[in-house]
Amino acid sequence: PTPPTPNPQTAADYRQLEDRFGARNYHPLDVVLARGQDVWVWDVEGNRYLDCLAAYSAVNQGHSHPAIVAALAEQAAKLAITGRAFRNDQLPLLYQTLHDLTGYTQFLLMNSGAEAVETAVKAARKWGYQMKGIPADRARIVTAAGNFHGRTTTVVSFSTEHQYRDGFGPLTPGFDTVPFGDLVALEAAFTPDTAAFLVEPIQAEGGILMPPEGYLRQAAELCHKHNVLFMVDEIQTGWGRTGKLFAWEYDGARPDVVLVGKALSGGLYPVSAVLSTPEVLGVFQPGDHGSTFGGNPLACAVARAALQVLTDEHLVQKSLENGEYFRTQLRALNSPRVAEVRGRGLLVGVELTVNARPVAEALMRRGVLVKDTHGTVLRLTPPLTIARAELDLVVRELGAVLGGM
Repeated sequence: PTPPTPNPQTAADYRQLEDRFGARNYHPLDVVLARGQDVWVWDVEGNRYLDCLAAYSAVNQGHSHPAIVAALAEQAAKLAITGRAFRNDQLPLLYQTLHDLTGYTQFLLMNSGAEAVETAVKAARKWGYQMKGIPADRARIVTAAGNFHGRTTTVVSFSTEHQYRDGFGPLTPGFDTVPFGDLVALEAAFTPDTAAFLVEPIQAEGGILMPPEGYLRQAAELCHKHNVLFMVDEIQTGWGRTGKLFAWEYDGARPDVVLVGKALSGGLYPVSAVLSTPEVLGVFQPGDHGSTFGGNPLACAVARAALQVLTDEHLVQKSLENGEYFRTQLRALNSPRVAEVRGRGLLVGVELTVNARPVAEALMRRGVLVKDTHGTVLRLTPPLTIARAELDLVVRELGAVLGGM
């Protein structure tokens, strides 16, 4: 029989309990967090850390933003969920907010980012059959190598990361892969059966990889030339992360479909959405797609508050200005262990000449939390509320760690 669950007190107790019962699907740093406020988080032993990950951009507005917390508490006390068998008074208001902010004219709400991607895949295929005239069950979607769009079976089917696919077959067919940033390969991949091209404007999970200047605009032009939907995944890059509301704005390449999530709820509740038009989302009829929790009143109230914070606190502009400052300061380190600093806004990648994991661990011990990825890359993506003095602290601590190696 399983012995009684211990009463954890220390960080080591919590780690032992997690390792005993939890599936090993992550390799986290050994810090056990218990509280967060704005850009700071505290562990179970009271140690304070500057959060430079922001839950992969879910916390653009900072941890536990009081306005979003208040909206969550108020709505939770009134009505949390109805199911979409009935209407609620919050979903139409979120639709209006999304329209006013983005200019898109039809929306479909889900929960996780991966669900938004799955929704877009279904919409693109049905659009291909109904609007483009692709023969039944032959629709294809082009994706970019190095992509990260989620972890569901269909999504990993078009990943080029071996580990994401290994052991999860049979994989879902219907996808073609081209090199990220390669317009010649993109056009060559289009056939009469191609329904859509799905791409990230910056490959955040891939290591903050930037496409060539003008790539998105020219990709959009190719899609329109070949009657292919241009679909952009802004789940990690959207809502101000890159210094624009959406990263596609840098190229002026307005997509047919935009996928959003994460910061849409300020990190307090899972909310995702597909932004488009009736010409695309109008292919769905009642019963074609849905979710018990998708578009529930609590989610919508939280999302409305989160978007209001972005606007009221001018976080998109702050991201633009502070991101430029941050990258300039990082480059000024002039460390031989820094190969490149890249990114836009407060989506920053530092390519090292050494393994990034020991650097992340050393920064943790100095009170700064970052994410290592792809072996040699540090991902620096703090909440957009961060002040320049706090950015200076990150640069100072990184310089100390690299200088001591």
